Amino acid sequence: MSASTHAVTNQPPPLTGYDVFGQDAALTEGVARYAAGAADAIAGELGVLGRLAGSAEAREWGGTADAYPPVLRTHDRYGHRVDEVEFHPSWHRLMEHAVGAGLTDAWSGPAGQVRRTAGFLVWTQVEAGHLCPVSMTHAAVPALRAQPDLAAVWEPLLTSREYAPGLRPAVEKPGALAGMGMTEKQGGSDVRANTTRAEPLDGAGRYALTGHKWFCSAPMCDVFLVLAQAPGGLTCFLLPRVLPDGGRNTFRIQRLKDKLGDRSNASSEVEFDGTTQAWRVGDEGRGVATIIEMVAATRLDCVTGSAGLMRQAVSQALHHATHRSAFGRTLAEQPLMRNVLADLALESEAATALALRLAAAQDAAAAGSAAERHLLRLALPAAKYWVTKRCAPLVAEALECLGGNGYVEESGMPRLLRQSPLNSIWEGSGNVQALDVLRALRREPGALNAYLSEVGLAAGEDHRLDAAIKDVLTRLSDLEGIEGRARLLVERLALVLQGALLVRHAPAAVADAFCASRLGGEAGLAFGTLPAGAGTAAIVERSRPVVG
Repeated sequence: MSASTHAVTNQPPPLTGYDVFGQDAALTEGVARYAAGAADAIAGELGVLGRLAGSAEAREWGGTADAYPPVLRTHDRYGHRVDEVEFHPSWHRLMEHAVGAGLTDAWSGPAGQVRRTAGFLVWTQVEAGHLCPVSMTHAAVPALRAQPDLAAVWEPLLTSREYAPGLRPAVEKPGALAGMGMTEKQGGSDVRANTTRAEPLDGAGRYALTGHKWFCSAPMCDVFLVLAQAPGGLTCFLLPRVLPDGGRNTFRIQRLKDKLGDRSNASSEVEFDGTTQAWRVGDEGRGVATIIEMVAATRLDCVTGSAGLMRQAVSQALHHATHRSAFGRTLAEQPLMRNVLADLALESEAATALALRLAAAQDAAAAGSAAERHLLRLALPAAKYWVTKRCAPLVAEALECLGGNGYVEESGMPRLLRQSPLNSIWEGSGNVQALDVLRALRREPGALNAYLSEVGLAAGEDHRLDAAIKDVLTRLSDLEGIEGRARLLVERLALVLQGALLVRHAPAAVADAFCASRLGGEAGLAFGTLPAGAGTAAIVERSRPVVG
């Protein structure tokens, strides 16, 4: 019986065996730009992570962790309440390398935020779900510093590069993970509507918590930052899962959420009922102000995570189109497909450039720069709004580039598509971000001044960018009914900032095509409508990954 009809031809090889960091020009150039004297050392470290991220082994971990989601065990065989979550071994391998690469610590070493942001973008491309606890662990540090005695105990554990799974006393572990519990069913983003109660037990800052959290991320973590209503108002608390004597704190996991994407990560509903070991972080009534430090850090991870998903989707589309032929030429050589690929690559590069600029601002703000702190206050929610919004349509278009192959689970593209809307919801949906930008404009005039100074560095370099800056100023001059127009304003703020960064730092073909299509109105609404002469071949070649 002949098997000649089953010969496999005109199929691309797997996109494995490449350096996810080293072959990303926008990322490597950004690290060199913002890491200054530490750039070589950081690039070397990220190169190791990038080669692992591009390996067949790591890609197998990512697919398996997603295919075999966590399982909740509420009781042991004897009926004792244990509230434990079991993960596939692939999850633990991903976590081991994420923590080992320092993705839970941007608070030490030169250019720490830039290093970690670039690493987060790289490792997201393997599997994004496990990075939820990684993100929260990293972000818990600035919030905990509001309570120095607690920070002294927990910060060394949270910033450790040793992954230590399992519930046991923190003093017995070389490293720890942190989660978060803010959302309640009646309030959502309106955390001031929370009803979880906190009753003081002593004068040493210890409280008893009673209540229910509708969304508690990563319940297998060692410690959580939660919000509850204390006598003095909404307050932030630190709640460990295991007590110093080895006993379990009351932390009842009611169920794990069955989510659209992010399936490898355990998101849960939890109950506090006589949870007597919670310590106040910051002053009573200052819960939002305390935990906002954590939210700011995780919002940057939303931008970075979306940029990572975009980059992987574009890489898959470029790789497929480079190796797949139709009508006598590779897909990448077909003018219309090349326009689509170049347009996707533009969006990806703009997202990467913005994420790295915000990371550099965080480094500078931590070093005392008031101007960079002001820039973050406006640019971070604007970036979180826009970049996360662009992720899902980009991934969908990249999936289409693979045709029917992209719609099959084995390609990995459906997993990217399911993951792509998450970051637009996490840490505040689009409306929350838009309203936060308006709040910054009204209450912190230094934020707008810092933003205008930043985009002004590119003034005079491109007439479309100059016109877009003037348009933003015109929109800001009319604040009547601005809340209803907030999304459009925030979109323009983000696009102008991206355009300014690309004009200053990207190759001319990239900057010109971005300004023409995003700022100059010279393109349609769909991807693949770049104007004639946009330099699509150069843009595609700049972004194309090469195996081997």
